[in-house]
Amino acid sequence: MSEYERSRTMPATAEIVFDEVSDLDRLDDWLPRELHVRAEEPPAVTVHEDDTGQDSRGLFRAVPEQLRLEWGTRDDASYSGWLQVADSGAGGSEVTIHLSFFDEEHAPPAEEVHRSLEESLEKLATQVGRQTDSPAG
Repeated sequence: MSEYERSRTMPATAEIVFDEVSDLDRLDDWLPRELHVRAEEPPAVTVHEDDTGQDSRGLFRAVPEQLRLEWGTRDDASYSGWLQVADSGAGGSEVTIHLSFFDEEHAPPAEEVHRSLEESLEKLATQVGRQTDSPAG
């Protein structure tokens, strides 16, 4: 089993960040470029991976009262993950993403996972920053 975790501060309250990350229609804006999520009958989703051209059946669950997302593969137990948003004070928050790969033979290389996590958190911070910079209106 391989596990990875990264955290990053965000320039918005935990509630604003959670609203952003839990919107299935905007996941493609901050997920790694090669992954695309399509909602089905909740909690079912389909994840398309550009690199392989394959679709995978997955599960995606938002837990608003905990500011938490959970996801994983639907047909086997090869992969799961979670994202937790927490207030960090002064109008900011922190996002932690945790990934677990249970099938070592099909797990991506560690450097690829680290890079994807960093890029995703950077894109999310930029996206959230744009939300908070937008004039109310």
